[in-house]
Amino acid sequence: MSRPTCISLTTDYGLADGFVAACHGVLARLAPAARVIDVTHLVPPADVRRGAVVLAQTVPYLPEGVHVAVVDPGVGTARRAIGLATPNGLLVGPDNGLLLDAAAALGGITAAVELTNPTWLAPAVSRTFHGRDVFAPVAARLALGAPLAEAGPALDPATLVRLPAPVLHRTADGFAAEVLTVDHFGNVQLAAPADLLDGLPDRVRVTGRADRPRQLGAPDAAPLRQPQLGASDAAPRPEAVAEAVTGALAMRGRTFADAPVGELVVYPDSAGLLAVAVNTGRAVDRLGVRPGDVVTVTRG
Repeated sequence: MSRPTCISLTTDYGLADGFVAACHGVLARLAPAARVIDVTHLVPPADVRRGAVVLAQTVPYLPEGVHVAVVDPGVGTARRAIGLATPNGLLVGPDNGLLLDAAAALGGITAAVELTNPTWLAPAVSRTFHGRDVFAPVAARLALGAPLAEAGPALDPATLVRLPAPVLHRTADGFAAEVLTVDHFGNVQLAAPADLLDGLPDRVRVTGRADRPRQLGAPDAAPLRQPQLGASDAAPRPEAVAEAVTGALAMRGRTFADAPVGELVVYPDSAGLLAVAVNTGRAVDRLGVRPGDVVTVTRG
């Protein structure tokens, strides 16, 4: 990879405090010529899955550079701080599954290190603010052209923490998929590739379901491949099923306006995954779901 000129930041720090500014300040002092792009600082607190999805779906569209992500409920514990190299960029953050989908989106991990070199870190490292004292200084050095190998000892990528694979399975008349994210507009993104709509009619039924453990091997639960979100070798989650929360008919479409105003539509979103929206409304409110729940889409 050529010398990075861009650093991106993705965190759950919010905007009410000085955490983001402190990270910007470290980067500005150590690598003043680097361009810094804020992806988001509004990941829900400690929601590693949400951070991983946002990061993985954004980094392919950013300039080649160093991507810092901090959604880190284990900060100050034995969890490792890591740096990853890929064919199209570097990633820096905690070893909690946050970075691996993004690494896959950038071409896969070619090298991994634990960030332990004290000369790369702040002189005094807070146990609760590694974004400022570990990840930002490391990102600045990488942006200046320092080799990742000097940041600390090499790691076997197979030892990195992986998030459980999201729920995805076929039902007798459709499929069930985990809610990955809910965006600002209330659209519900599912862990389901777009081709799962093939063979379903123009009107389908969408049902929100609470995510509860179930026994594997039930007759209506033929497992499907996981969508390509990055950590494709992650251990699969138990399939889930529970009582229905709500359900409604939806149009099968390509964009929001394929459904009448106020009605549901199931469509392939900009990430190539299936999502549920309400034309000029909020599908998350209509379905009564949240990330981690399971939604079924069946023949209407």
